[in-house]
Amino acid sequence: MPNSTPFLAARNVSQIVANPQATQADDLHILDDVNFTIEAGESVAIVGASGSGKTTLLGMMAGLDSPSHGQLFLANKDLTKLDEEGRAELRKHQVSFIFQKFQLLPSLTAIENIMLPLEVKGSSDANTLATQYLNHVGLAQRGHHYPNQLSGGEQQRVAIARAFAAQAPILFADEPTGNLDTQTGDHIVELLFELNQQHHTTLVLVTHDLNLAQRCQRRLTLNAGQLTERLDA
Repeated sequence: MPNSTPFLAARNVSQIVANPQATQADDLHILDDVNFTIEAGESVAIVGASGSGKTTLLGMMAGLDSPSHGQLFLANKDLTKLDEEGRAELRKHQVSFIFQKFQLLPSLTAIENIMLPLEVKGSSDANTLATQYLNHVGLAQRGHHYPNQLSGGEQQRVAIARAFAAQAPILFADEPTGNLDTQTGDHIVELLFELNQQHHTTLVLVTHDLNLAQRCQRRLTLNAGQLTERLDA
């Protein structure tokens, strides 16, 4: 019997921040009754103006936060039925995340930052894989530098290499080219879609770059917390 549980999906998802100084009518609705389904292996861009709820939705899809209402599914599991420990365990095996603010550990070198999620998974060749992906993003000579010795663009490339090296089935990316120059950004875009196509990775990204969004198979458009469009790219 086929599994009827969706691979990635939102069902009637809302995220509401209560205002303790006002009435319920003044609560902030970050996301409002969002619904969609993403199949394994798809590439999907979430687009919309600043403040429309894109990053909030991406974080919840990855199990980093929980919705006020509704259900979220990740890798055929209902996230809303898992506690924080259960979500963390699911992420460890299923998810890589490229954060807009890099989230590199300042006490680790570039190569050590890339190795960390591999070591958590028990990889026996963490150094080899980390070196390979550091080369992919053009930082072969910067592996022993610490984040504070790298430019913003270099830190972003380390963060992207870390996500690639983990080889997770699902890759979430929050503005993956936002801190990169055009040439480097174009290279990173090619790497993202190479990973998506060669390894059948599911790619979900938030971006303001419509050229990047158009490379995805589908686009989901958020407007003031509501999903207003669903277009084939």
